[in-house]
Amino acid sequence: MAVKVLVVDDSGFFRRRVSEILSADSNIQVVGTATNGKEAIDQALALKPDVITMDYEMPMMDGITAVRHIMQRCPTPVLMFSSLTHEGARVTLDALDAGAVDFLPKNFEDISRNPEKVKQLLCEKILSISRSNRRVSAYSTPAPALNPVSAPAPTPAPSSLGSYGSSAPVRPAPAPIPARTHAPGSSSPAPKRKAYKLVAIGTSTGGPVALQRVLTQLPANFPAPIVLVQHMPAAFTKAFAERLDKLCRISVKEAEDGDILRPGLALLAPGGKQMMIDGRGAVKILPGDERLNYKPCVDITFGSAAKTYGDKVLAVVLTGMGADGREGARLLKQGGSSIWAQDEASCVIYGMPMAIVKAELADAVYSLDDIGKHLVEACV
Repeated sequence: MAVKVLVVDDSGFFRRRVSEILSADSNIQVVGTATNGKEAIDQALALKPDVITMDYEMPMMDGITAVRHIMQRCPTPVLMFSSLTHEGARVTLDALDAGAVDFLPKNFEDISRNPEKVKQLLCEKILSISRSNRRVSAYSTPAPALNPVSAPAPTPAPSSLGSYGSSAPVRPAPAPIPARTHAPGSSSPAPKRKAYKLVAIGTSTGGPVALQRVLTQLPANFPAPIVLVQHMPAAFTKAFAERLDKLCRISVKEAEDGDILRPGLALLAPGGKQMMIDGRGAVKILPGDERLNYKPCVDITFGSAAKTYGDKVLAVVLTGMGADGREGARLLKQGGSSIWAQDEASCVIYGMPMAIVKAELADAVYSLDDIGKHLVEACV
């Protein structure tokens, strides 16, 4: 049965373009369109699509407000479109917090230069997120009062479509973000304590919210350095690191070449590049290799950590499409390090963790809401 899609954008050109691309795939059916957030809510309730594509800046009601209402009233996987700017990154991260599953940047040049690549990427995203857990995992906080007047919007993005691919400061405890409902309990017992020299976390689709939930549970004096690999465009990782740094008691920054690993600091791999760990306890930032699908790539970072720290790494693989992290985890496992995977029930997309579990590399499988707590218990 074809995946039913609702296309939401105030630009007639963009609605038509997205609809044409999706309709060309026999596995996808565009069942409706909407020109603003209020129409999107009404259409979602009436048409019950499997996936919604959503713009941010629209009249009557912006996309983020619409996502919040949809997640409360008829939870549906939402793919956001975003501009590749710092402001676009901020807005996209807000949309993911509101409940959107994933995003694609808008970029007019890619439509005319490589339309087949654009078509393939968009259709793959739609088909993948249609199988996500979002439909059965509504957020627990109430939606805002329905108000057709949207907040001031940022500078509009072009109507187009593109591809991407020392002691810690004292900080207040972060406000919790909405918890998703999922099957109770973890699949594994509480971890044993060990003097890890590094915690390495890899993730993709669903990762921004997952990382936020895990890292906000860590105390400022968390005893191990942390490296983070999130599949994300180059324009987004700095804004994401800044957001995490404000929310967390540990420090978080976008990694730069030569940054020194230290307890209570999480370094986020910059988008479009690769992050490795060297023998001096520092990170090396290398140009993204076009032969690699992911920039940054979890396998690259995990593999370098295995070479540098042997059995003293605790690696965690969170929600995401594909299998990035599996081969790096295999190297870590061969060296005696520990591997954790997020459980299926709490994943947005059970791809990367499933690859770890199927390869029999996971020492433990935990629900998302237990991972931060268990990190605190495991590291001495």
